[in-house]
Amino acid sequence: MKIGFFELEQWEKDYLADKMSALGEVAMIDSILTAENLPTENDFEIISVFVNSIIDARVLDHLPNLKLVVTRSTGFDHIDLDLCKSRGVAVANVPSYGEDTVAEYTFALLLNLSRKVHLSFDRIRETGSFSLDGLRGFDLKGKTLGVIGTGRIGRNVIEIATGFNMNVVAYDPKPNAEYAAKMNYQYLELNDVLAQADIVTLHVPYTEASHHLIDAESFQRMKKGVYFLNTARGPLVDTMALVGALRSGQVAGAGLDVLEEEGVIKDELNVLTSGKLEGHDLKAVLADHLLVDMPNVIVTPHNAFNTWEALKRILDTSADNIKNFVAGSLSNLVN
Repeated sequence: MKIGFFELEQWEKDYLADKMSALGEVAMIDSILTAENLPTENDFEIISVFVNSIIDARVLDHLPNLKLVVTRSTGFDHIDLDLCKSRGVAVANVPSYGEDTVAEYTFALLLNLSRKVHLSFDRIRETGSFSLDGLRGFDLKGKTLGVIGTGRIGRNVIEIATGFNMNVVAYDPKPNAEYAAKMNYQYLELNDVLAQADIVTLHVPYTEASHHLIDAESFQRMKKGVYFLNTARGPLVDTMALVGALRSGQVAGAGLDVLEEEGVIKDELNVLTSGKLEGHDLKAVLADHLLVDMPNVIVTPHNAFNTWEALKRILDTSADNIKNFVAGSLSNLVN
């Protein structure tokens, strides 16, 4: 079979070389795969991509022999699952690779916000001043953390919160009562979690049903002065509503590793020069820029997954997904 890997660093190519060599002809490509960035070769039967690639009708049209898409991520909102299924293309993901990794990063954002580490660092680097003015923070001990989504990552967030002696309330459409009893936290309805939490953190997958799960009404239900964290997916949040809540003081601060329309932010020049703006929410793009400039907001570049250990787990599972498919079975199928 002919296999194409996209969005690879050199060390990833080296890591995968031995794992893939016996499976057929393998091409390892640096760039993303999108309709605007199609490969010269169009006879791939299997492709592996990361979250910056977009697998839509134009990409599928270009790859008529395609049988399997393996995304090196848990999320798969960058792939048109229904269209793939209608064309007989299987899609597999990496369901578990960074539950500890992303949970730790969530607390990195929270600790930076709670103790204003980012502001301290910027002040000393830019002005040389060691003044403490405006840098007073707050303890995590005794605060109530509202966890939206208690899958693998959410549960690891709860474990870390317990280590900080925080109180936890959680929402999930499929509550894990056994784990809640073990970790001594309570499941509530979403609106009740929003109302009780001092800090709200999102750990749910993005689907059409969860689009703007957190909107203007949600922010109004939260405590005034709440802190808000999102290391899940940008479109879970109405970005304009978040900007408004921050400006009004309803939300005291936010730690965001993901943004609505983050793909445009990452590659604005190419998007603008191509003139292909259809399908993009330009208000959300503007709101992203406003968030980046706010001193009480930390924005990072979808980096929560990015450790050596997690990346190796991603590559191992992706390679196994491909090996299993070649051997005649499917693993981690999402469509």
